[in-house]
Amino acid sequence: MDIIKVSSKSVSQKVAGSIANSFREGAKEVEIQTVGAGAINQAIKAIAISRGYVAPLGLNLVCTPAFYDIVIDGKEKTAIKLIVRAQ
Repeated sequence: MDIIKVSSKSVSQKVAGSIANSFREGAKEVEIQTVGAGAINQAIKAIAISRGYVAPLGLNLVCTPAFYDIVIDGKEKTAIKLIVRAQ
């Protein structure tokens, strides 16, 4: 499974291209890791954009959100990962 980390400063069009390329190369699912509201915003926009990129291939992308815990600078934080699958 491909893992893409997204921050609030990520460019949604570039993230969308990474997502689409993963599916073009045969990935069945992609995991997008985010921390914070800005990162989630960019990730959701990227998923929406990438749906348009892979539609000509006959693929529909479906997203499932999940929480997970990470440690940043010695502090435990709750992050959100978005599992994107092609149907």
